[in-house]
Amino acid sequence: MALTATPALAQSVTITNATVAIGDGSEPIKGGTVVVSAGKIVAAGAGVAVPAGTKTIDAGGKWVTPGIVSGFSRVGLAEVPAVRETNDTSAGRSPFSAAIDVAPVVNPLANPIAISRTAGITRAVVAPATGSSIFAGQGAVVDLGSDLNPITKARAFQYVEMGEAGSAEAGGSRAAMILTFRMMLRQAQDYAKAPASYDGNSRDALLNRVDAEALAPVVTGAMPLMVHAESARDILAVLALRQEFPALKLILAGATEGWMVANQIAAAKVPVITAGLEDLPSSFEKLAATQSNVGRLVKAGVSVSMGMLTGDDALQLRAATQQAGNMVALAKVPGAAGLSWGQALRTITSAPAEAMGLGDRFGSLRAGRAGDVVLWDGDPLEMTSAPVAVWIDGVQQPLDNRQTRLRDRYATPTEGSLPKAYEW
Repeated sequence: MALTATPALAQSVTITNATVAIGDGSEPIKGGTVVVSAGKIVAAGAGVAVPAGTKTIDAGGKWVTPGIVSGFSRVGLAEVPAVRETNDTSAGRSPFSAAIDVAPVVNPLANPIAISRTAGITRAVVAPATGSSIFAGQGAVVDLGSDLNPITKARAFQYVEMGEAGSAEAGGSRAAMILTFRMMLRQAQDYAKAPASYDGNSRDALLNRVDAEALAPVVTGAMPLMVHAESARDILAVLALRQEFPALKLILAGATEGWMVANQIAAAKVPVITAGLEDLPSSFEKLAATQSNVGRLVKAGVSVSMGMLTGDDALQLRAATQQAGNMVALAKVPGAAGLSWGQALRTITSAPAEAMGLGDRFGSLRAGRAGDVVLWDGDPLEMTSAPVAVWIDGVQQPLDNRQTRLRDRYATPTEGSLPKAYEW
């Protein structure tokens, strides 16, 4: 289906007789109603009146949720990650780092966007990858609508690597990495205090003027700093940065060993974006990996989101519901720490929106939020369920993509429908 240069007009729609999940951590409501008008949620829950003159859909007990939000991805930055010409995630040969902005290059025509939308993903956090510096650049929040305007918020956060990857890029040790991190932030402070006198060309400058300008909002707290740190010791090092830079608005990404320092993360009020399916010690910084990580963090009072932090970050956003579903299943496993159904849905809806400071705009079915709504044929956290209809900003979206078209083409081929190459 062709994309449009401008978004289609939102229509008023009311979904009745539904199992409604608000996305705020509460449990599903049977026999509920959702009202969307002018691209916004008007009301959702039990006992909601049906407005006159709106399109009404009887869900027949089917599930309705907010659109799923991927808390971490690189969707739209890479069509085929292994093919360099299609991969814009990192820039190892660029003279710039923190100043790199992914928003202008997010490709709304990328196949993974349509595939993810078909799976109920309506928004995504898109992060750059590091190249030659611990700072990767400025990430964005996007919607996955079928139009050519994907950006919800450009320059939404700055992304930096700690741990093993950060150590390699900073000279080979964690000590060098932490020192480099601190010195870069100090130079950003110098720029913020006196931009005109900042000398980005001096021998002592770790940041050129453009990168220093990009980091200035980070040290003043105007822009969140997403820090990728996996091990408990690296997480503690990140939290300690607040002693020298108290204005930092931190977001932890990864945090595989976060459960080991959950109380410290909670006390610092730092949100975590992690991978719910991480349960193997795939590296030395993940030796304490466990699927109970999310449940233990939530129990300690940490706001947890889930995203694609274990590979396939440009392609497999649809694993979000599986990640959340596993957390529900873990709650029934003796000795494991899982989540309730409502808590699990929150990790892939309102929690990532709130981590980005955008919880008042999308991520739940609360009144005034964007009309991102998904109607499912079953429990959305079960792998056998799929969306029946998807709305983004109140606009109903197509549910076809290259994969579905290929499936339909070859499922029951008829004479003459195959390409020339298939003829003997």
